[in-house]
Amino acid sequence: MKTEINPDIRAALDAIADRPVSHVFLVACGGSLSIMHAGKYFIDRHSDVLTSDIYNGDEFVARDPRKLGPDTLVILCSQTGTTKETVRAAAHARARGAATIGMTLDAGSPLAKAVDHVVAYQASYTTGIPIDAADSNYGVLYMILAGLIGNREVTTKLLSSLGNLQPAIDKAHVQYASRFAQFAERFRDKPVIYTVASGANYGAAYSFAICVFMEMLWINSQAIHADEFFHGPFEVVDSEASFVCMIGLDETRRLEERARDFLYRFGDKNQVLVVDARELDLAGIDEAFRGYLVPLIFFDALWKFAYRLAEQRGKVMLEDRRYMKKISDY
Repeated sequence: MKTEINPDIRAALDAIADRPVSHVFLVACGGSLSIMHAGKYFIDRHSDVLTSDIYNGDEFVARDPRKLGPDTLVILCSQTGTTKETVRAAAHARARGAATIGMTLDAGSPLAKAVDHVVAYQASYTTGIPIDAADSNYGVLYMILAGLIGNREVTTKLLSSLGNLQPAIDKAHVQYASRFAQFAERFRDKPVIYTVASGANYGAAYSFAICVFMEMLWINSQAIHADEFFHGPFEVVDSEASFVCMIGLDETRRLEERARDFLYRFGDKNQVLVVDARELDLAGIDEAFRGYLVPLIFFDALWKFAYRLAEQRGKVMLEDRRYMKKISDY
């Protein structure tokens, strides 16, 4: 059971404790960027002082927000710590006088050297070694933000909830196993699979679309915000259209339910893979924090679906790439 924020997070927060931070920039690329959506949602719901923005690494440098300065904190994330756009963003932020915290697996990486403070997280799918989900990128980001906000009650409830996250994930794998097997077969020959979500879940939908369907499975995809769905994207819905729909427990749940109901009404239910947090056993996770932790459960569980779908489509290795880390002149 977690009772304290991780030591490296505490050290980073203590080091900036005397700085008058009024704004947080959340900066990364790809899958690391996806977690920042949940982070912003957390700030929006729990702080009446801090404001925040999310940026892709190079756009952050190119746009060069005028607000960036000594009273801002820039939190960056790169799993390997070698993402060149994120490293550039860290250098840019420090040059402008901002405090910087870098989240990475490698404490000796270029990102770690480019920031003021390094915070570690864990990722089981890179090592094959099981981890405690409390120390995943989501969990670590939430701990940073809870400590930054400084509300002891929020931090205590978050930590106790994180301590019960891994059992919830393990049970979700069992809960969804048969459904994932069915939909892997149904989606076997689909040329396009969309994802739909909102609120804290949107980042998980974004990551699954661009990092799993597109990068790893080479399937055309798009992450669609559940409310934006009704402002154009719903025109693609027919009996052949395939979707992964996430229904969470945060304040935007009704948006996701509305999208699901439309898909059920005008599409084919057999082409709509729904993961609904109300189906899950979330014992020990505080009700006030379930909405923030559900995206971790969805994304972790959906990895099993990705592997099943890969088997159906004959893609032996999800690690295969055509371009990533194979060409350098881009």
